[in-house]
Amino acid sequence: MEKIRFENRAGVALAGTLELPPGGDWRATAVFAHCFTCSRDIRAARDITRALAQAGFAVLRFDFTGLGESEGDFADTHFSSNLDDLEDAARWLGEHYDAPQLLVGHSLGGTAVLAVAERLDSVRAVATLGAPADPEHVLKHFGTGLEQIEAEGAAEVELAGRTFSVRRDFIEDARRHPLEERLGRLRRALLVLHSPVDTVVSIEQAQKIFVAAKHPKSFVSLDDADHLLSQAADSAYAGGVIAAWAARFLELASPEPAAGARVSGLTADQFLCSVQAGPHGLVADEPGDKGGTDQGPDPYQFLAAALGSCTVMTLNMYARHKKLPVQRVRCAVTHRRVHAEDCADCESTAGHVHELSRVIAIEGELDDAQRARMLQIADRCPVHLTLESEIRIRSRLAGE
Repeated sequence: MEKIRFENRAGVALAGTLELPPGGDWRATAVFAHCFTCSRDIRAARDITRALAQAGFAVLRFDFTGLGESEGDFADTHFSSNLDDLEDAARWLGEHYDAPQLLVGHSLGGTAVLAVAERLDSVRAVATLGAPADPEHVLKHFGTGLEQIEAEGAAEVELAGRTFSVRRDFIEDARRHPLEERLGRLRRALLVLHSPVDTVVSIEQAQKIFVAAKHPKSFVSLDDADHLLSQAADSAYAGGVIAAWAARFLELASPEPAAGARVSGLTADQFLCSVQAGPHGLVADEPGDKGGTDQGPDPYQFLAAALGSCTVMTLNMYARHKKLPVQRVRCAVTHRRVHAEDCADCESTAGHVHELSRVIAIEGELDDAQRARMLQIADRCPVHLTLESEIRIRSRLAGE
């Protein structure tokens, strides 16, 4: 992850975050536009860009003018200036990496990516989350402030617990951007994600977008998610869906398989890590009672999975070779630390030892001798042999 700054066409410095896949080898590029009055560091933005990065995208998320860490005054902005900021972000990405093939937008950011897509020839796919079908939809959240703005030219309005100064030209500009005609000529693959219980932007807005757009288009329900996708499970799911969907429509460069595994994690994300094993993107975490967010297996669960999967592979291979009537093999592996004095067959006599317990179920008409032999074969699976052999771990700092 890299923090960046770039100037928009008005000379205002905008703050952004570039998220790269583990190892830095990206297959395509994307720009993420955050929700109205939010920032690039809202959970939905972080989780979705992380999911895209794990799938091989280099993703730029940035703060619009006057929001987050970007310079400028929010009162000077409107929907048209947001489109300009988006185009300038795409230009920066094209100059330093590659022009974006994918645009993703949340709430009004989704409306913005739909509107700006026609300006960007490189874009082939657009995904929206909880997006209104028209920028004018946001005006209903101004309440009585809307009348004051129209009468007096400006007013302070409270949005998401924060106060913003909004001027009349913001309202006038929002009303100048009906999207129905633009959606009809979008000519990009479209994915609409929306929650049917969204109380900020109703599901009818998603319906309007979907009906107005031409094929190819897809719709995914976010079930009981709130508008901000504040639950980690909802934002991570949305990111995974977008990544899988976009791959169908983009020309993705084939990644170089990673030797072993590459793991990266942000200090601010507690225990959450992204794992790249060859072309496969995974997530590691710790459960909530240990300070994590439980978005993936913990390291010892990965260790247990390695032994269990190797066991199943080895036994199925043996069954095929011996033509045994085996239909399926299941293996449950658990890890715990036990006192060395309680372990009768351990070399250590003090402290703790690590114990992996394995329960193997073999489905098939086997006699007792065949099952006993299968159990012996399990002890010969490569990971089992590795764990019981002498192991050395050699570490060095990158660049040394």
